[in-house]
Amino acid sequence: MGPAVDSHPNDSSDSDSSSGSFVDIAKGDSRKRRKVSSGSEDAPAPKRAPYAGISRIRAKNSGLKQSLHPAQPDSVDTVLQGKGTSNFAELNVDPWLVASLAAMQIKRPTGIQKACIPEILKGRDCIGGSRTGSGKTVAFAVPILHKWAEDPLAIFAVVLTPTRELALQIYEQFLAISSPQSLKAVLITGGSDMREQAIELAKRPHVVIATPGRLADHIDTSGEDTICGLRRCKFVVLDEADRLLASGPGSMLPDVETCLSVLPPPTSRQTCLFTATVTPEVRALKDLPRSASKPPLFICEVDTEALAIPSTLRQTYLLCPVTHREVYLHVLLLTPRNLERSIIIFCNRTSTATLIEHMLHMLDHRVTALHSALPQSERTSNLAKFRARTARILVATDVAARGLDIPDVALVINYDVPRDPDDYIHRVGRTARAGREGDSVTVVGQRDVELILAIETRVGRKMDEYVEEGVSIEGRVVRDALKPVTEKKREALLQIEEGKDVMGRRSRRMEKRRT
Repeated sequence: MGPAVDSHPNDSSDSDSSSGSFVDIAKGDSRKRRKVSSGSEDAPAPKRAPYAGISRIRAKNSGLKQSLHPAQPDSVDTVLQGKGTSNFAELNVDPWLVASLAAMQIKRPTGIQKACIPEILKGRDCIGGSRTGSGKTVAFAVPILHKWAEDPLAIFAVVLTPTRELALQIYEQFLAISSPQSLKAVLITGGSDMREQAIELAKRPHVVIATPGRLADHIDTSGEDTICGLRRCKFVVLDEADRLLASGPGSMLPDVETCLSVLPPPTSRQTCLFTATVTPEVRALKDLPRSASKPPLFICEVDTEALAIPSTLRQTYLLCPVTHREVYLHVLLLTPRNLERSIIIFCNRTSTATLIEHMLHMLDHRVTALHSALPQSERTSNLAKFRARTARILVATDVAARGLDIPDVALVINYDVPRDPDDYIHRVGRTARAGREGDSVTVVGQRDVELILAIETRVGRKMDEYVEEGVSIEGRVVRDALKPVTEKKREALLQIEEGKDVMGRRSRRMEKRRT
């Protein structure tokens, strides 16, 4: 019997693997056989982080006997076909990260994670495209934390994202994954006190998660002492890169350029871009000249064209007259299939979202709202209510269309048809996430046919007409809903005109305006 060794954390995380070799473990005079993955044994032992990984086997006397065969590295094609690695340990991720992900019930890497994590760990810049709900945040958070644990520099990484809610979600995920370590992260978004943010930024946190507009404000106004730490960062991530790099009205590109101007040059940092819709602006980056000293750019697109939306999503449409869309919406929310479901309703404008919220509240729906016209404190609390199921319905603009991961969402309703098919992909991606099933219903009026055809062409699938057994939407509209909904809509318009909130209280903004 050979010398005793302690079981490695990577060995204990392979219980889900379908293939492997057997390890002989001796304790005293007894022998046990335990199955472990051959891939993780062949890989060199990763450098231990300050936090020791969790092992199920702790024995003073144990032996290790097995036949070793050099493992061939996974190709991108093999990874994307699902024939490559089956757990995070085989991606050469630190044991403490494997244990932390397992505690969050994240045990098997998705296609985008299998492809991108090893390449980012090799020091390559990355452009990653994958459909909504495929785990892109973990795909860049894990290699960043792996590298940070080897050299805990401040400021180590800067993550830019287009919306405040998505920035908050990424911030929380970084803290959750890094919980065994002493990571310091800071959230820099609009709607919060700039002075407090400047103080936190000056303390040199390890990771900065920010929206471009607010970080650009700090760069312009907060002084060199506050932002000097940004000049030494090692990682830059653009999440939802298609939105950050889009041109035209409302473009964030000037703010993004301001942020990048104080960060190290591309030759001195790793840059990662992730998106669900790979636009021409994102594709154009691969043609930019690169330094000969840097590894080649890694580009990975997983199902961005062939399968732009999840295969478990059922797409439907509901035809209705433009003048009675609110009535059809009310009836749709009360059908037996949808009565208890968690639902997001998307509108194109904040004024429409406000009207729908007020009207549905008067019709006794448990509803809340999320859009740019609300103060940040309200946006955060409303989203928390929806996550906690205190509110069953969330009325939102495209602020909520990107990145938000709310597992309980079973139905997405497009009250207004989005003008851009890519916005449709992001909207319906709020449901049917991570292999779950979900439904989407698009309310279609007389003038929306061309928009629907463009969406069907983009996603590569036709929508079916909404049908529910034993339910006639049009019959219920005429028989039960037309009069009460029309009355409540009129009351909601009056309430909004008087400057009252959804609870009937006069808003502070209106009171200040009157004063």
